Amino acid sequence: MTETIRLTAAQAMVRWLSVQMTEEGERFIDGVWAIFGHGNVAGLGEALHGIGDTLPTWRGQNEQTMAHAAIAYAKTKARRRAMAVTSSIGPGATNMVTAAALAHVNRLPVLFIPGDVFANRRPDPVLQQIEDFDDGTVSANDAFRRVVRYFDRIMRPEQLLTALPRALSVMTDPANCGPVCLAFCQDVQAEAYDYPARFFDPKVWRLRRPAPDPVEVAEVAELIRKATRPLIISGGGVIYSGAADGLAEFAERHNIPFVETQAGKGANSFELKHNFGSPGVTGSECGNKLAAEADLVIGVGTRFQDFTTGSWALFRNEARKLVSINLHGYDALKHGATGIVGDAKATLEALTAALGGYRAADPDFASREAWHQTVQRITAAPGAGAGDLPSDAQVIGAVQRVSTPDTIVMCAAGTMPGALQVLWQASKGGYHMEYGFSCMGYEVAGAMGIALAEPTKEVICFVGDGSYMMANSELATAVMRRIPFTVVLTDNRGYGCINRLQIECGGAEFNNLYKNCRVEEQPDIDFVLHARSMGAHAEKATSIADLEAGIVAARGRTKPTVIVIDTDPVPGTGGGGHWWDVAVPEAGGPERLDEARQRYTANTPHQRTFN
Repeated sequence: MTETIRLTAAQAMVRWLSVQMTEEGERFIDGVWAIFGHGNVAGLGEALHGIGDTLPTWRGQNEQTMAHAAIAYAKTKARRRAMAVTSSIGPGATNMVTAAALAHVNRLPVLFIPGDVFANRRPDPVLQQIEDFDDGTVSANDAFRRVVRYFDRIMRPEQLLTALPRALSVMTDPANCGPVCLAFCQDVQAEAYDYPARFFDPKVWRLRRPAPDPVEVAEVAELIRKATRPLIISGGGVIYSGAADGLAEFAERHNIPFVETQAGKGANSFELKHNFGSPGVTGSECGNKLAAEADLVIGVGTRFQDFTTGSWALFRNEARKLVSINLHGYDALKHGATGIVGDAKATLEALTAALGGYRAADPDFASREAWHQTVQRITAAPGAGAGDLPSDAQVIGAVQRVSTPDTIVMCAAGTMPGALQVLWQASKGGYHMEYGFSCMGYEVAGAMGIALAEPTKEVICFVGDGSYMMANSELATAVMRRIPFTVVLTDNRGYGCINRLQIECGGAEFNNLYKNCRVEEQPDIDFVLHARSMGAHAEKATSIADLEAGIVAARGRTKPTVIVIDTDPVPGTGGGGHWWDVAVPEAGGPERLDEARQRYTANTPHQRTFN
C-alpha cells in the first residue's frame, strides 16, 4: 500500500518546492516573496509560516516590485535558481502581471502564486472577484495567460501532483524558460488530501544542453568560410548557456569580431581585442560600422530585438546573410535566418571543430581603439569652473572611474540604458540590464535582487527621477533586510529620454519634462529626504567629484545608499547610435514634423525583412 501524508494543498505546495534542488545541491526556488491578503493569508500564509526557514518567506512593499527583485535574482543566477512570489486575488494579483510580462520577454524563470476565487463558488462573488458575464471560469488571474509560459488554476488539491512538476519543467527548460503562474483557489489552499509520500522526495533539476544538428552545423560552417566580413552578435543566451569563454575563444581562434546586445553585454570584458562594443540604436561607432559592412551576421543567443538591429536597418550590405544560433526554433529561424537550434556553448564548440584553422580577415581594430578614446572624451569629468549641470555621460564616467572588477552596474528604463550600453566599459559579469521590457520601476527592486544573488559584489543602480518616482518602496525592504547597494539617482526633472525622442521625431516638447506639463506649480522634490525617510543613507552630490567620493564611501555600509545628482536633460550620449523606427505623422503638422518625416522616409528603405 502506498504511504501517504495528509496535508493541506498549501502545505503540500511549499513542502514540494522546498525539496526541488539544483545540481549544486541548492534549492531551485530560493524562497517566496509574499504580500498576504484574504486570498492567500489563511492557506498559503499559514503553510509558509509552518515550513519556516526550510523555504523562507520575505515581505515586500509592492507585488510588482517584489516580483522584479525575484526576476533580477534569477537573471543574476543565469536562470539556475529562481524565486516564487505570492499575492492575494484582485489588485495584488494584477499588480504582478507587468512583472510577469517582463519575465516572459526576458525569458526568465519566476513562479507566480496568486490567490484565486473559491473553486466551490459558494460565496461568489467574493471580495475583489472579477465577474465575467459570459464565462464563469474567468478570474483576474486569467490576465496572466498571455504573459507566462505555463498557466494553471489549482481547483483541487490533487492537481498539484501534475501542476507543480510541469511548472518546474518549464522554469528549468533552457528553450522554453520563462514565468509560470499557478493561480491557487483560496478554498483549495486549505483543503486536505492524502499525498503520496514519494511526491516529496528531493528531486534534482538539471539544465540540459541540447547539441546542435550536425547538418545545420555544416551548413553554417560553410557560410562562415565563404564570408569575408563576418560579425557575431552576442546575446543573453551566451550568459545563460555559460558560453562566454567559449564565444571569446571562438572569436579569437577564427578572428571574428563580436558585439554584445543589452542582454549579452558583460558576458565578456570590453578589453578583449575582438569585442567591438554594442550594435544598433545604442551601438558603438566601431560596432555599427562592422554591422553595416558585414556579409554574414551570426547571432548567438539573441532575439534580434529592434534596438539590436536598428529596426532592421543596420545590416546594409546587399550580400549579407543571417545566421541565428538559438535554443528555440522560433528564434533560430527569425527573418529567414539560417538557423542552428542548439545550446550556444555546444554549438560554438561544434562550429570550431567544423571550421578547423579558418580565420577571417582582420577587422578594423583601429576603429575600436578610436571608439574607446571617444568614450573617454565623452565621459570625462567637466573642466574646472564648469557651471553647467553634468550630462548623463559624465555621470557614467564618474562611476566608471571608481568602479572595480567586482562592480555590477544595472538599470532598466529611461536615458541610462542606452547611454550605458554604448558608453559603459563592462568588466566580465559587471553589467545587468532589463531592456527586453524596459520597465520603469525595475531598478531599485532589481538592484536588491542582484545583491541577494551576488552578496560579495558591489551593485550600483542607475535610475532617473521619473523611474524612481514610479517604484521606490523596496528601498525600505532593503534597509530592513540590510541589503547594501548604491543608487545613483539622476534628477533631470522629468522624462528626459522621451523628451529627446519627442524632439527628434519632430514633436513639440510636451508632457515629459515637468516644465512642459500642465501643472499649477513646478515640483521641488527632495529625493535625499525621501530616501532617508525609508532608512537609507542618502546625500546630494553637487559635482561629479562629489559623486565619485560618495560611491567609494558607500562601500563600507551595510544598507542601501542613495546619491542624488542633478543632470542636464538635453544632451544625448554624444557618440554612437543608429536610427530607430518610431513612426512620425505623415500629414497635418508644422514644418518641424515635415522635416522629421523626411528623415524617417530616408531611413525606412534600409529596413530588411530577410524574407
